[in-house]
Amino acid sequence: MSLARAAGAIVRPSQRAGTSLIQRRAASSHSHDEHHHQEHHDTNEYPPEVFNTPFWRRAALAALGVVAFYKFAPAPGDENPIAKYIARMMTPAEVWKNAAWKHLVLSTQVSEETMLVTAAKPPPVHRYRFPQRMDMYSANLLPVGIKLDASDVVVKRD
Repeated sequence: MSLARAAGAIVRPSQRAGTSLIQRRAASSHSHDEHHHQEHHDTNEYPPEVFNTPFWRRAALAALGVVAFYKFAPAPGDENPIAKYIARMMTPAEVWKNAAWKHLVLSTQVSEETMLVTAAKPPPVHRYRFPQRMDMYSANLLPVGIKLDASDVVVKRD
């Protein structure tokens, strides 16, 4: 029973006496059955978590190495063997500039070819409603001096 309910029963006993058992026990205190309560215990044994494992040793050595490098590293403008080695092994800037220029030229050519292909349209085709009319021309309605040869005219059929 909560503290507020207990204080209310002490202060107003006459009002509490008139309420029935059903009204007082709106919520059951036995909503959870104790007989079906089963805990699944982990039977595995785990090693203790300590800081002397190889991982933590390596992490500490790495941290010390970073601090030592930061403290004893030469300034950016100083000449040292590492900077000389990197400068000797590095590819010259002119090589990268030439490669970038070649890539630019080839990319431009590819984009122009792509635009040409995507902008291409088939030639316009004039379709007639009655293509059989091409075979039914009259040789009698031609003006004088014109001879019509329609032997090479071919109608496209879909």
